[in-house]
Amino acid sequence: MSKTLLIKPNPDNRRLTRVVTGIDHSKEAHEIRVIEERPLTIYLNKQEIVTAMTIGDYPEYLAVGYLSNQGMLLADDIITGVDYEDDIETVVVRTKRHTNFEEKLKKKTRTSGCAVGTVFGDMMEGLDKVVLPATQIKTSWLYKLAHEINTMPSLYLQAGAIHGSVLCQRDMPLVYMEDVGRHNAVDKIAGWMVMENADAADKIMYTTGRLTSEMVIKTALMGIPVLASRSGFTAWGVEIAKQVGITLIGRMRGKRFICLSGEDRLIWDADLKTIADEPKNTSRK
Repeated sequence: MSKTLLIKPNPDNRRLTRVVTGIDHSKEAHEIRVIEERPLTIYLNKQEIVTAMTIGDYPEYLAVGYLSNQGMLLADDIITGVDYEDDIETVVVRTKRHTNFEEKLKKKTRTSGCAVGTVFGDMMEGLDKVVLPATQIKTSWLYKLAHEINTMPSLYLQAGAIHGSVLCQRDMPLVYMEDVGRHNAVDKIAGWMVMENADAADKIMYTTGRLTSEMVIKTALMGIPVLASRSGFTAWGVEIAKQVGITLIGRMRGKRFICLSGEDRLIWDADLKTIADEPKNTSRK
């Protein structure tokens, strides 16, 4: 496991899962762990913005990342406080600049369902200002990342029903976030980057979920030039990736992958003879 991993999944955190009992196909009783969902209400100054369904870890990062990815926190905003109240499951993000979204934003509940759209018009408008760095990525890094991430202990491997997003540098995973929605997982990473003032130019975003328009938009707005996944693509995700010039790599399984945008960043240095093919029956799908 990478010694540089700053945040990693914590499958032993019993607050994130619950034991339930059921009956299997042979009528035998079984206890299994299932993922918890809990609401988190996010405020920006005095304005209630959204209630998100989440597993409940890293609420401060989720709040800051969500607001940043929705264009409600600007790059020059000064955050004066991020306060989380566990008993009422609320995060208040305070800024020096006065904000007021009452006219454009009605109270929303953001569910954990992956098909729920959370892309605001402001996010789309911000894409025309995105200029991603012309960094280069070695294919050997991608293979090492995919193997390490997909074999790392995680809530997914323990309980399933969850997505992961991983911020990487070269061939090293740095920050691995999980949540019931892939949008939440990537927002946590965005929040970490904002609060830690992390540089995005030399980073890779790896996600266990589909490469949708939302994932592409958020990754691009974060300034990350490469987005990779073991899963597949949506047509709009590919179209937007080409528009903003992001390197989009999907279906990474064993020695196979497909790059549908930004292939000019790739350095094809990996010896495919040394890369093991993935078995057809794999535990992570």
